[in-house]
Amino acid sequence: MLICRSVVLALVVTASIVAPARALAQREALNTPKRTEPPAVTPRAPDGKVDFSGIWTPDRKFIYDINDALKPGETLPIQDWALKVTLERLSKDDPEALCLPTGVPRQAPYPWRILQTPTHMFFLFEGNIHSYRQIFMHAKHPDPADLDPTWYGHSIGRFEGDTLVIDTVGFNDKFWFDFAGHPHTEKLHTIERYRRPSFGKLEYEVTIDDPGAYTKPFTLYGSHDYDSGTELMEYICNENNQDVEHIVGKDPRNKYSKPN
Repeated sequence: MLICRSVVLALVVTASIVAPARALAQREALNTPKRTEPPAVTPRAPDGKVDFSGIWTPDRKFIYDINDALKPGETLPIQDWALKVTLERLSKDDPEALCLPTGVPRQAPYPWRILQTPTHMFFLFEGNIHSYRQIFMHAKHPDPADLDPTWYGHSIGRFEGDTLVIDTVGFNDKFWFDFAGHPHTEKLHTIERYRRPSFGKLEYEVTIDDPGAYTKPFTLYGSHDYDSGTELMEYICNENNQDVEHIVGKDPRNKYSKPN
């Protein structure tokens, strides 16, 4: 009996020591921020140019409907045939839903990373097929006859002051601009402008010139937030992709599905 009482007493004493320690550890964990706020100053590379490196969140305006990325009061200068195609397209046929690249300027709803070097910029995408874009800095486009149409086209970059300018040609006509289904042709030519006014903000605009599908060039505007304290995960879309068989009709998050 004495031995049992001694064991019980030892357990009580141990619990009285461990419990506060656990509580303290839990309290410290709760009080510890998961992500550290980044500094506000725009970072710069050793050559003095703005450093765009980092992981960025996607802008939803470049996922659902590019109409949302126009300036207020502007309308999309879409040709009649292209509008007809947009209205007829169903979400189950979206190349992005079939694990194919998003193209430009569309984005997948996952984070992405910019890697910056003096000769190249690389955009690494977590979504879809873990794809990437490469931008050749201070280069020239090949002769159009030598370009094979691709999902991301051929991109060349330059700096205009603190603005990164990316000029891209040589697209195929396979990707959709958004969930809404806006098309384009192989005549597509995009000019993107990136600015980093502070550490945590990336401003974006892209001018789209495609005389095959739109009556005149137009510009879309958006922004991205720095996603601190995270890393890109491996995401292989075509591994066990079960979404397509459940997709019915057309995604409603576009102006054509909204009541007038």
